[in-house]
Amino acid sequence: QVQLVESGGGLVQAGDSLRLSCAVSGNTFMSYAAGWFRQAPGKEREFVASISWDSDYTKYADSVKGRFTISRDNARNTVFLQMNSLTPEDAAVYSCALDRQSGVVVTTSDADWGQGTQGTVSS
Repeated sequence: QVQLVESGGGLVQAGDSLRLSCAVSGNTFMSYAAGWFRQAPGKEREFVASISWDSDYTKYADSVKGRFTISRDNARNTVFLQMNSLTPEDAAVYSCALDRQSGVVVTTSDADWGQGTQGTVSS
């Protein structure tokens, strides 16, 4: 069974940076697309970024383009999210997901999920 464990969340000030990590157990990580999603209180979960199995294809939500960078290290079974120039609107629980079938995109209904890590941004 695949397990995903996020880390790196915390409390920062507006303009600061956070680097999230998601460690994935098992031997399927290198074959599938991974992604980050977030959910703020009272809001729907939203897509943040995704990366293909070989890192050749990345996709970002418009709200984070130019500020966030997704990357992965297949040798370490880990996916990262570098978040720069944070604003209070970025505050949320950030969860990583590993698709179960696709090497290019993450389908939320067919993915394994972590528990999430809280990112809080003060103004």
